[in-house]
Amino acid sequence: MTRSALITGITGQDGAYLSRLLVDKGYEVHGVLARRSTDTLWRLRHTGVVDDVILHDGDITDLSSMIRIVEKSKAHEIYNLAAQSFVGTSWSQPLLTGAVTGLGAVTLLEAMRIANPQARFYQASTSEMFGQIREPVQSETTPFYPRSPYGCAKLYAHWMTINHRESFGLHASSGILFNHESPLRGIEFVTRKVTDAAARIKQGKQKQLKLGNIDAKRDWGFAGDFVQAMWLMLQQEAGDDFVVATGRTVTVRDMCHIAFERLGLNYEDHVVIDPQLFRPAEVEVLLGNPAKAKEKLGWSATTTLEELIAMMVDADMRRVERE
Repeated sequence: MTRSALITGITGQDGAYLSRLLVDKGYEVHGVLARRSTDTLWRLRHTGVVDDVILHDGDITDLSSMIRIVEKSKAHEIYNLAAQSFVGTSWSQPLLTGAVTGLGAVTLLEAMRIANPQARFYQASTSEMFGQIREPVQSETTPFYPRSPYGCAKLYAHWMTINHRESFGLHASSGILFNHESPLRGIEFVTRKVTDAAARIKQGKQKQLKLGNIDAKRDWGFAGDFVQAMWLMLQQEAGDDFVVATGRTVTVRDMCHIAFERLGLNYEDHVVIDPQLFRPAEVEVLLGNPAKAKEKLGWSATTTLEELIAMMVDADMRRVERE
C-alpha cells in the first residue's frame, strides 16, 4: 500500500526538500497551500516535485479546512512545517506569529485527533526556544527561555505537541531544529542575505552589505540533511522529541568570511554594521547536542558549513547572472 504524507508549509524551504525525500521513497505527498501566503511554487520546481505533489487550498488557522484536508489526504504521516518563520518579523507582527506559528500547530493537532488519530505527527520546533541559553550546549533537557515572539509561539506549539501525545496517545514528535539553510532559503534570512550580497558585489551590482550583530553565534546545517531526521522520527515506535543540529557553532562574522572568500573577496571591505538591524532581544549563542538523534535515529549531519555556504554562494551567483 502506498503511504501518504501531508505537509503544511510545503512551499517553504523544508517543505520542498521533504517533498523530494518522500516522493523518492514512494509516498503520495499532499500539501496545504495557503492563498494568503506570498510564497510561490518555485522551491517545489527547484526540487523537481511540483508535478508530483497534490496541493489543497487551506489554512492552518482554519480548523474546518484542516479537518477536510486531513480526511481527504488519508495521510499516514503529517508534517507541520507551516509558520510565520522569520524571527525579525515576529516583533512587528506578534499576533499573526502567535496565531499561525503557535495556535496553527494546535489546529492541525486537533484536526488529526478528530479526523485521523492513527496518523503520525511531526512538529517543527526550533532552537529559538532556548533563547537566552541556560546551558552552553543545548539538548532535549535544556530549559527553554525564548527571546522573541517567534520563539514564544514555537514553544507553545512544542508543549502542545507533547501534551497531545501524553493526553491522547497520539504518535507526535517534535524536532528541535537548529538553524538550517540551503539555496532555497528566503532572502530575508541572514545566510541568504550574505550569500546573495556576495554574489551581487562580485558581479558589480551591489557595493555594501548591511548587517546587525555579526558576533552572534549559530549552529548552521543543511536543510536537505535535516528533513531526513524529520522522516526518521515518524518511523519510530513512539513519538519523542529530538534536537537536530550539527554540534558546531560559528559567528555570523565567520559565515561572512566563508561566503566572501568563496568569491575571492574580503568581507571587511563590504560589510557595514547597521544598529537598526539589531534585534530588541538578542540570542547570542546557540549550539546543539544531537547525540540523542544519532543514538536513536541513526542520524547525523553530513554537510559541513563550508560545503553549505559554497552551495549557496554558487546558486546565488547563477541567479544574479540570470538577472
